[in-house]
Amino acid sequence: MALREKIARMNLIITKLRRKPCTWAEMKDYLGRESELQEYNFIISERTFQRDVNDIREIYNIDIQYNRTQSAYQIDFSDQVNERILEAYDTFNALNLTDRLSQHIHFEKRRPQGTENLHGFLHAIQNQLQIKFVYQKYWEGELTNRRAEPYALKEFRNRWYILAKDLKDNITKTFALDRLTDLEITNTKFQFPEGFDVNEYFKNYFGITAWQKGKPQEIILSFNEFQGKYIKSLPLHHSQQVLIDNAEEFRIKLSLNPTHDLIMELLSYGENLKVIQPVSLVEEIKKRLKATLARYE
Repeated sequence: MALREKIARMNLIITKLRRKPCTWAEMKDYLGRESELQEYNFIISERTFQRDVNDIREIYNIDIQYNRTQSAYQIDFSDQVNERILEAYDTFNALNLTDRLSQHIHFEKRRPQGTENLHGFLHAIQNQLQIKFVYQKYWEGELTNRRAEPYALKEFRNRWYILAKDLKDNITKTFALDRLTDLEITNTKFQFPEGFDVNEYFKNYFGITAWQKGKPQEIILSFNEFQGKYIKSLPLHHSQQVLIDNAEEFRIKLSLNPTHDLIMELLSYGENLKVIQPVSLVEEIKKRLKATLARYE
């Protein structure tokens, strides 16, 4: 009972601080009210609260800080990793409710994404160890044995990828974790490319394809007002700049190298989008749309 009570109390602390920062007195009152509503006794001392804060940091990796200026505790939202941890925390809690609320929670049905190997990849990256694995491309039926130097992990479209140099041809590639099996971490060390930064590597690209070299192009896209609301709330790329935002049009500018991933993304918006420039991208989109229409003739 004591363990369940502690876990429930830590969940309450996280929930309270996600809404807004609060003082110890406010937290104490909040835990007292929750004690009256629930079956547990959440009333604790400030010293126990401090232990809970440390345990939350250790268990959930959620960093709770004390703001001396406001005399209040707050969750650090400045780190993108923290935001993803809180997102995973929400999902974890929802999954724990599925037995009791299975008729009210509908999760997307999808196969495992290879996340069981995330820890192994991180270990190999951190210790600069070569890896071996078996891989299967979608367009090739046969399995291939790979040996590679892992540089970074990347998420895209709810899938995880490992960015690594394939030692078969010494080309840096992205491998999908859900098509990768028999991971083996070797004892062979390697050196990262000088000055390697995964954020810089993908800076001028949308998606996982980053082999196209050259200066990024200025891409201008025009969305209708309805679709624009979504693009405004969830930008396509960190370079996104708003050019027009009114009742008729939402127009943006991106600085990117056009790749297959970007083209597929733009095609998904259908009649809600018109590509303005560059001309080469306009022609490519038109060609793809004509090919699509030809399938219905």
